[in-house]
Amino acid sequence: QEQLVESGGGLVQAGGSLRLSCAASGRTFSWHATGWFRQAPGKEREFVSAILWSVGTTYYAASVKGRFTISRDNAENTVNLQMNSLKPEDTAVYYCAVKDGLGLITNPSAYNYWGQGTQVTVSS
Repeated sequence: QEQLVESGGGLVQAGGSLRLSCAASGRTFSWHATGWFRQAPGKEREFVSAILWSVGTTYYAASVKGRFTISRDNAENTVNLQMNSLKPEDTAVYYCAVKDGLGLITNPSAYNYWGQGTQVTVSS
């Protein structure tokens, strides 16, 4: 059983930055990919970014491309999400998740295990 723990969320003013981390235990990062998703109140969970562990290929939602950067730390078994130029519309609970090789990388249903989430609030 994989366990994922997110950290780094908080309150920041618009234009500021936060760095989220996702730490894994259990199988560690032998999964195909790790992704970040977010869910705002009253909205569906949406894809933010993902990284393939084998080759390091990264994926971003159009809304965050150029502002967010996903990276992996093999030694620490963590995946980080650097979020810059934050906007009020980035406010949400952010979740990390891991998936095997099946299913679309942007589809939450394709992911096998999820963390509990970390709140990100961007004030205007």
